Amino acid sequence: MTLPPSQKDRSTVAVIGLGSIGGVAAGCLRIADRHDVVACVRHPIERLVLEQSAGSVEVPLRALTDPAQASRVDWVLLCTKVQQTPLTAPWLARLCDSATRVAVLQNGIDHVARVAPLAGGAGIVPAIVYYNGERLGHDQVRLRQVAEHDLAVPDDADGRAFARLLEGTALRVLTSDDFPTLAWRKLLINAIANPVTALTLQRQAVFRRDDIKALCVAILDEAVAVARADGAHLAEDESQRTLATLLTYPPEAGTSMYFDRLAGRSLEVEALTGAVVAAGQRLHVATPLNAALLALLRAISDAASAK
Repeated sequence: MTLPPSQKDRSTVAVIGLGSIGGVAAGCLRIADRHDVVACVRHPIERLVLEQSAGSVEVPLRALTDPAQASRVDWVLLCTKVQQTPLTAPWLARLCDSATRVAVLQNGIDHVARVAPLAGGAGIVPAIVYYNGERLGHDQVRLRQVAEHDLAVPDDADGRAFARLLEGTALRVLTSDDFPTLAWRKLLINAIANPVTALTLQRQAVFRRDDIKALCVAILDEAVAVARADGAHLAEDESQRTLATLLTYPPEAGTSMYFDRLAGRSLEVEALTGAVVAAGQRLHVATPLNAALLALLRAISDAASAK
């Protein structure tokens, strides 16, 4: 029997990690209802509330709490923090085979190298996340769309397949033939947004201060030099452009590192400031300001991990 297109084209999608990024992705997929979605989580959940500018939508959500309950899917959306990636190995082992695609919705610049060893031969799709997600409760998340696109992926077969997966949802996907440059541009945003909000315990409004703006430009100048040495195609005034982009974000918006510090969790420092410093060491580009931030952030993160 031939299935109608609406059924034949449905994919099975597992979302690992239901925090601010994964919760938004799962909620948008469930609202569109074009695919069969399951959440891989630590605690049971039966529904998800997604808050958007147009209002709140509540949807039922199937969830698994034990990797032994999982079976092979067409797509995995890996949405944990970078430092939690090794903990997802049991899930990936059950969910993936060589025909599965894993979209890595994480920070940093080394998505493929980080996840491929855990994914059992699955195709890895690195994704840059531009939307601002906020977890309001265990079953409630907020989506703020702060850029022209919500996600970016490479313009290749897997990237285009990911864009098709999200067709009909609220999330807008850009495919790019220069993904490494976009990845560095996103890291530049994160190199100031996350450390400064985490260290000051203030949301985006802190970037309206002139002294903070000057500090951010100096931090960015170091990171831009590293990015160029790594092959990124950046503008002459990239630091000022990055700060200008950050200033378009709502002053009440937070960052993942800010929320993690408030909650007393370890920080995603190695994938952000740590990535800038590590690349600078590899490429022989000095990064003293970023190294200072890294030392402070590591101290905060280590104290949280020791609790």
